[in-house]
Amino acid sequence: MVCVWCVWGCAGVWYEVITVGAAADHSQGFKHGGLQRLLSARSVGVSSEQSSRARELLGSVAQLRPLLCGQAEELLQASLELCSSLLLRALDRLAATTGQFVHVLKDDLVRSSLLALHTTSPAPTQTWSTTRRDCMWANVAKSLNCIVAMVDRLQERDHTPQEVTSEGSTDNTKNTGWRDQLLPLVVTLQDCVGEAEAWARPAVTAFLLQGEHRCCPGAPITQRRDAVFSQALSALVCGVCLRVYSGLQDQLFLQQLHLQGVLVQYEGLLSTYGDEQGILEDMEVGVMDLNRVSFSLSLATSDLPCSMQPCLSSPRGDDIVVQVPLPPDAFAALPWELRDGQLVRVHPVFFNIGINQQQSLAERFGDSSVQDRINMRSFELLKVYYNTLKKTLPSVCGVEVEQVEEVLVSLQVSLQSKRRKNTDVLWLAAQVCRALRGVRLTSCKSAKDRTSMSVTLEQVRVLSQQHNLSPQHFPHALDCMRREGCRMENVQKNICSRKYAFNSVQLLTFPRLYRPPEGTYGRAAS
Repeated sequence: MVCVWCVWGCAGVWYEVITVGAAADHSQGFKHGGLQRLLSARSVGVSSEQSSRARELLGSVAQLRPLLCGQAEELLQASLELCSSLLLRALDRLAATTGQFVHVLKDDLVRSSLLALHTTSPAPTQTWSTTRRDCMWANVAKSLNCIVAMVDRLQERDHTPQEVTSEGSTDNTKNTGWRDQLLPLVVTLQDCVGEAEAWARPAVTAFLLQGEHRCCPGAPITQRRDAVFSQALSALVCGVCLRVYSGLQDQLFLQQLHLQGVLVQYEGLLSTYGDEQGILEDMEVGVMDLNRVSFSLSLATSDLPCSMQPCLSSPRGDDIVVQVPLPPDAFAALPWELRDGQLVRVHPVFFNIGINQQQSLAERFGDSSVQDRINMRSFELLKVYYNTLKKTLPSVCGVEVEQVEEVLVSLQVSLQSKRRKNTDVLWLAAQVCRALRGVRLTSCKSAKDRTSMSVTLEQVRVLSQQHNLSPQHFPHALDCMRREGCRMENVQKNICSRKYAFNSVQLLTFPRLYRPPEGTYGRAAS
């Protein structure tokens, strides 16, 4: 179940978070582990080194393509400026990223995966050949070369100083002309990149999924992955739609949407023991797969509720576009790029800290490396998003830039400390997400008990840090949030009882701030 929590507004400030059950395929169970373990298992004919290389290639493509598209937009924007050095710097960044993209997709593993896919499929493409494969990567390089040549030609032709009109203003006709001539070349580059990725990604993914029936008896891994992805996607659509509507008055946020995309942070409270480790492995892959989702903001055809419903399309291979219709006043507030159809990219990260009694068992007698790997990978992605955003749109961080960097350093220290049940990781990651105007989603197994403890703690911490709640009122406010309000209503609607599913013995293993007040718990945990 997806629930929406909105803290009361103060001077026009609203906070949102989505609470949702962990994205996992409970119907298939976790006897063989979750998706990450199944995908990582060595399949027949595929070495561990090849599997590792394939995952690395998929990750590189997922990061480089949106970065390349964003830098192409930066180049067009730079062509409107009055500074040639700015244009050349944008071109250098685009050339460097394009070179990395071509280098990744020219890998021999990509080549062999493409040949295998198109020769073993039920209806193989007769026209497929290694020549065609090489032409795709060559087209990307040629498109970049055309852009470089056009920039050189424009600078040579328009090296004279700009004329000044009689009113004293600078004539921008030349710069507008630069953009008009660069635009079709940039669009061609983006199309070539999209086509190359649309061929390569399914082939490498199929390579990873070889032998899936041997790894997982019963339903194939693809079915499990689809089930997990659909749950993660539902929560994502809810969160992004809420964030767009709440940010329509924030011009920096709207610029961030079209220049960089939206940061989406999933917070997990799952243990790394028993079935919950399988759930965590499912959710890790589900969140990772969201990097192939983009959003398109469009004008609604009418004011009827049915006309405002988001809808999905898959225009290119595995890519998914979520179209979000907006009413006229909301649509008019968007930057022209978004009104013109530019897609909003999604940058998902996932931080998990187990807090229950099963996590105590995992830390003493089991293994929490899955959690450590997930958190460190997400930290690196979060840092890349922040650094790119700081370069693309420095004003979006404003005076908070030093504060965000300090929190990132603290987050890295917390992750490296290896402290048991280190819930500081969750709070620090949430702080960074909110400072970067991201979407926050919190989950445990069912999103009603541990999740309630987390979001109520977050509420009171926000009140303390942002709205001057005094320290002596902190514990009273925390108890009040947990006794009354939407979290207890959520429990009531799920199990027809106003009691959190904890018992006294279990709560002894919980971090102190995650324990509910007396009288609010008593049922045995499921």
